Amino acid sequence: MSFIKVSDDRPTKAPKDVQINSLDELSNLFDSLNYNTKSWKDGNREVPRLTFDSVSERWQKTSNQIPVQQKKMVFFRLLAPLILMANENILLERRLIESAPLDDIVLLNIAVKYRMIKSVAQPITEQQRQQLLEEIDILPPSLVLVQAAEESGWATSRFTIEGNAFFGQWDFSGNGMIPKQQRKELGNYGLARFDTPLASVEGYMLNLNTNNAYKKLRSLRASLRASNSPITGMELAGTLDKYSERGQAYIDGIRQMIRYNKLDQVDEAYLSDAAPLRLVP
Repeated sequence: MSFIKVSDDRPTKAPKDVQINSLDELSNLFDSLNYNTKSWKDGNREVPRLTFDSVSERWQKTSNQIPVQQKKMVFFRLLAPLILMANENILLERRLIESAPLDDIVLLNIAVKYRMIKSVAQPITEQQRQQLLEEIDILPPSLVLVQAAEESGWATSRFTIEGNAFFGQWDFSGNGMIPKQQRKELGNYGLARFDTPLASVEGYMLNLNTNNAYKKLRSLRASLRASNSPITGMELAGTLDKYSERGQAYIDGIRQMIRYNKLDQVDEAYLSDAAPLRLVP
């Protein structure tokens, strides 16, 4: 039910730092939080609030030296909390959109953020409120996990290491990270950089919630919510024909990765109300 509910008992304090120096220490932390394979197979879908500031260059080497299943496990377990936290913030925005007066400054700032209006100089209309509720909504964790894995090479790409870029988002501002083989027909572009992995997840969600290329996704998602149906990665993946030049082949690949890794189960996950932790090297 995490696509509907936000816990009113969620923690509000800043995360506590936990030093992690090895994969063994990380695995021990997962065990101490009951965040492991056995717990998952037993049906526990609670995910701890874990954050981290960057991916180290050490991961590039280590990930090639460990079993594939372990690499996937580490990647999925570290990204899932970020996705659920980003979704939680979106659900809080939706809660405010539903209830705030049309001239509320916080509501107007949300409308500017999602490009509904250009400034907070005047209130929005009731029709715009309803449009905001269609545009602003969660993304299924299974879909986000697979796209992050696909676009970042399981967090080993140069852009992920240098700029926390997990989703291959373009940046035409001149501040992006320049690919070694730039396509001249697209102009002066780079890959967007982010301060943290969480910021990268939030940037990806903002992109899918605002870009005209993903109107089909937002329309399908709104119809699923209207019928109180689960918002799943398998469903929404079918709308991503414009995310990659590969079109339908990209969609087929995303769905295959969700199926193969049984990630549909992650769409049932929810955040723990326990205190948040920040992993530091």
